[in-house]
Amino acid sequence: MTRKRKRLLAVLGLVGGLAVAAALVLSAFNDNLVFFHSPSDVAEKQLPADRRFRLGGLVEQGSVKKDGLNTDFIVTDLRNSIPVRYTGMLPDLFREGQGVVANGRLDAQGRFIASEVLAKHDENYMPPEVAEALKKSGQWHEKSGDHNKLVKPGS
Repeated sequence: MTRKRKRLLAVLGLVGGLAVAAALVLSAFNDNLVFFHSPSDVAEKQLPADRRFRLGGLVEQGSVKKDGLNTDFIVTDLRNSIPVRYTGMLPDLFREGQGVVANGRLDAQGRFIASEVLAKHDENYMPPEVAEALKKSGQWHEKSGDHNKLVKPGS
């Protein structure tokens, strides 16, 4: 085997090794990538039942039902709603009418099974993803100053 051929094989081996390493990194990245969706996005996009994502919106008034550590509630963007089930301790700031982001996946019945629930931290804050989803649905309007206001249709 000539020197030139050995060099060519070494370069091809190096390029092949880099391609395999890049494919493994991208595959791991794709497995851990979690997208944010509002209830309207979920209704429009028909997401697969086993795909992990973040669901954000408002906790619908009168929808929270607790049974031990199991909590069922509904997340809405005031256009569409999705039932959610969470097993575990909810954040202290979790309550009806407030913004929430939940990590998890849909089950076969279309219910969101949350593995983690994140709640807002003060009266004037809403998770940016939730505020953006509500703005897209036409339910969120700017108020004077830095505060925002949720406006229901017809009000």
